[in-house]
Amino acid sequence: MELSTIGWNQEARDKILLDADRALQEAVREAAETMDGKSRDEVYEFLFQKLQPQFVDFKPGPDLSTCADAVANGEVSFDG
Repeated sequence: MELSTIGWNQEARDKILLDADRALQEAVREAAETMDGKSRDEVYEFLFQKLQPQFVDFKPGPDLSTCADAVANGEVSFDG
């Protein structure tokens, strides 16, 4: 077996991504419920601190900024 061919099967990949999405959703929900009136930078830092311990080699991208903006602007909907 070649090392380069070793990887997660599609079912495992889907589960990993779903778990990551849920972690982000829960962090955003908590921020939206507790950080009313906070700045985008404060929300971003909160999200970063919540998510960083949950992932190996965590490197936030533009998605975290988008979520911080939405929370700071009161644009998070809990419907659906």
